[in-house]
Amino acid sequence: MKKQMLRLKIGRLAILTVSFFGAGNGYAAVANTAHNLGTTGPGPNTYSGTAEICVFCHTPHGGDNSASVPLWNKTLAAPASYTTYDSLGTTSLDGATAPVGSVSIACLSCHDGTQAMDTVLNQPGSGAVVANYGEGVWTGNSIPQGIALIGQDLSNDHPIGIQYGGGGITEASPLATTNDTDFVAPNNATINGNTVWWVDTEVAPNGTRQKTDMQLYTRSVAAIDAGANQPFVECASCHDPHSENNTFLRVSNDGSAVCLACHTK
Repeated sequence: MKKQMLRLKIGRLAILTVSFFGAGNGYAAVANTAHNLGTTGPGPNTYSGTAEICVFCHTPHGGDNSASVPLWNKTLAAPASYTTYDSLGTTSLDGATAPVGSVSIACLSCHDGTQAMDTVLNQPGSGAVVANYGEGVWTGNSIPQGIALIGQDLSNDHPIGIQYGGGGITEASPLATTNDTDFVAPNNATINGNTVWWVDTEVAPNGTRQKTDMQLYTRSVAAIDAGANQPFVECASCHDPHSENNTFLRVSNDGSAVCLACHTK
């Protein structure tokens, strides 16, 4: 009996140790990046009003539910307020472009420069909608600067809200090839009854979607292929906002690995 109790205690200790380091590593991924805008942030833009990290993007209650991102804590702009890449009329663009939405419009709620980074729906512990924190001081700029300030004219940025590979793939035919052979055919799987797509970045793909794969986001747009669910390229296809990689890329771009994951050049 004593040996069994000892084994049980050791087993519990092992679980607690794994849980502790697992949670710690997940926390550190965001805490060590420029997306940590609280007092513990390592970047030039930090805010003395809170030591929280997640609150600048997420809220447990009262989030904006007009974007497909978890409990978003910022107001989202109208999709029509953005100018997209297809406005250039380039002949190399053979995928249909949807209005700005999905996860991209959430990214742009900070990066389009229309509102300060402390403009959130819910201040920590307030239980109310507030315009901004109202107390505390930014050590840097409250609006992103440089290339991080994308603006609302997206015509000079990689297309977002665009059919992957020129289209040709839908939820009804997830194994179809892309319309444009200059693109790698994506993988797919069914998760919680929904078809998801991604492009593998591993040298030896294991058949499952990883955070380091190029993510494709399911969208249904009435004006595109009769509203069929299909994969679209969005901001978070290449960027993971919780990653410590340079510019939050899902993988290192050494050798243009990010570009060549999807483009066969």
